[in-house]
Amino acid sequence: MNEYNGKIYVTQKLDREKKSFYILRAQAINRSTHLPVEPESEFIIKVRDVNDNEPQFLDGPYVATVPEMSPEGTSVTQVTATDADDPSYGNSARLLYSLIQGQPYFSVEPKTGVIRMASQMDRETKDQYLVIIQAKDMVGQPGALSATATVTINLSDVNDNPPKFQQRLYYMSVSEEAPVGTTVGRVFAEDSDTGDNAAMDYSIEADSSDAFNIITDNETQEGIILLKRRVDYESKRRHSIEVKAVNRYIDERFLKEGPFEDTTIVKISVEDADEPPVFTLENYMMEITEGAESGSLVGVVTARDPDVDDSPVRYSIVHSTLLKRLFSINEHNGAIITTEPLDREIASWHNITVTATETRNPEKISEANVYVQVLDVNDNAPEFPKDYETFVCENAVSGQLIQSISAVDQDDSAEGHHFNFSLAQEDANNSHFTVKDNQDNTAGIFTAKSGFRRQEQFFFYLPILIQDNGTPPLTSTNTLTVTVCDCDTEVNTFYCRYGAFMYSLGLSTEALVAVLACILIFLVFFLAIVTIRQQRKKKPPFSEKMEEFRENIVSYDDEGGGEEDTEAFDISALRTRTALRTHRPRKKVASEIQSLYRQSLQVGPDSAIFRQFISEKLEEANTDPSVPPYDSLQTYAFEGTGSLAGSLSSLGSTSSDMDQSYDYLADWGPHFKQLAGMYSSHTTVGD
Repeated sequence: MNEYNGKIYVTQKLDREKKSFYILRAQAINRSTHLPVEPESEFIIKVRDVNDNEPQFLDGPYVATVPEMSPEGTSVTQVTATDADDPSYGNSARLLYSLIQGQPYFSVEPKTGVIRMASQMDRETKDQYLVIIQAKDMVGQPGALSATATVTINLSDVNDNPPKFQQRLYYMSVSEEAPVGTTVGRVFAEDSDTGDNAAMDYSIEADSSDAFNIITDNETQEGIILLKRRVDYESKRRHSIEVKAVNRYIDERFLKEGPFEDTTIVKISVEDADEPPVFTLENYMMEITEGAESGSLVGVVTARDPDVDDSPVRYSIVHSTLLKRLFSINEHNGAIITTEPLDREIASWHNITVTATETRNPEKISEANVYVQVLDVNDNAPEFPKDYETFVCENAVSGQLIQSISAVDQDDSAEGHHFNFSLAQEDANNSHFTVKDNQDNTAGIFTAKSGFRRQEQFFFYLPILIQDNGTPPLTSTNTLTVTVCDCDTEVNTFYCRYGAFMYSLGLSTEALVAVLACILIFLVFFLAIVTIRQQRKKKPPFSEKMEEFRENIVSYDDEGGGEEDTEAFDISALRTRTALRTHRPRKKVASEIQSLYRQSLQVGPDSAIFRQFISEKLEEANTDPSVPPYDSLQTYAFEGTGSLAGSLSSLGSTSSDMDQSYDYLADWGPHFKQLAGMYSSHTTVGD
């Protein structure tokens, strides 16, 4: 600001887009006094806009989609540009849109930027367009600033094209041996549309033989022709069918363009092949009466070679073990006969598999099923369904029902079985029982008198006649056994069976009790013998030797002093027991018992006499046949050698008892106390 004239100047370049106005404060001051002349004033300075900013498309580039064949004027999309200049001042921010690229297919509204269809377009011709839109400020006046944006417009598909076969005539072939469901070939109708608009369905419009079918492959949109039934070269060699393709989804807006379908002709040739024989029927039903004699005709099967050369056919039966025994077939004419009589009660149906083989090409074989029903004849008489147990009490009264009976028949009756029951004529007059036919295939057995006695007759055997209603009727005689029981009104089945059993054995109750008692005594005696023998067997072998082993075992509680301790173990304890066997004779020497005892105390393990004794015993064990053939423990009590005393018995002594002194026996310890007392008393008496 100039302080002398008050003019305000800008000190730098202003930008309205950054700041559109400024607020200033000014005051007049006296130069001399430096005092304010007037109060402070506020000034607002607005920045006037100039066209210094070009338009901008903030959302570009644009992508839009519109259906093909859309009518003229259809809105596609809208583009929008912005201008930073002041829209309230002048025309700097007033924009005008125009189309630089995209004519004559599209147009744009100058003020709104809305892009519209200028004509109908076909996606199959071109499916994408690039449109350039320009935006100018200052309403497009000279000197205006501008900007451009690109818009990519894609045409979406509509179903405006029908399917078209590229071939008006197809040629295919199929073998007459091909099974049902075989693919014969494929046809294809092109459709320029995409996706669901190109989906189509195939159908066969004309097929006089009705031998083919067609389905649609949804992935490739092809029509697959399949074999619907077997074809025969000899019957028809060529087939012609008409195939139609129709769009699955049709847009009604385009129906005026024509039908969305197309047709083509497919000619199919049948190739000849060597086929197996063909039976006149796949399944044969035959009948034969049971019991027909061997060689009877069951029926005839027929097959022929369908080929032109008509090869002869040979028949055979796929035999199982049973069928091979029952049926045979004539290999030339297919006649099936029985090889033995059939029994319906064993098997009422037989399933036979017959094969037909070409004689010129044995690999060509076909099969057919033959079902043979065996017709029933009345060859089985009726009989009881089970073995009846019939009982009657001794005090039964006349007319009492004692048993209900029925019958079964293995034969088959078309009208249903009906049986007649009666008592055999020879027993009808003097029988104690009567038979009443209930006319419902059952009968009742009644008593014809009162009172029965087991002592007079225990069993009654009733011959029951049963007749069926077959042609001719058959009759059988079935015996019903009636047992007399000792009862009042209710029959005790167990007791009656027991009585019948005893009666069949010819034993009374007392006799049976005696027999059972004898058997019981015999069992007790037998068990006692077995028990005694088992106890004897439990006694271990070599019991005498084991007893001797136990007699020569000496136990000590004190511990030894090692190998050098020779005084801890007194071997004299082993010498006090007799271990010599009776089969080894003793030496007869003069009896000096006291000298023997003293000498034995001088013999130890290292003594030559002791070693000689052990060697003799070892040799004796090796040569003894009674010793077991395995290692065993031999225990001996050595009493010394060369004893002058010999035996203590007086029988071998050369001197009388009066000459002997037995005082030393008192020094032998408590074991010889009783012996010492006996001899001491003997000496006293002698004196």
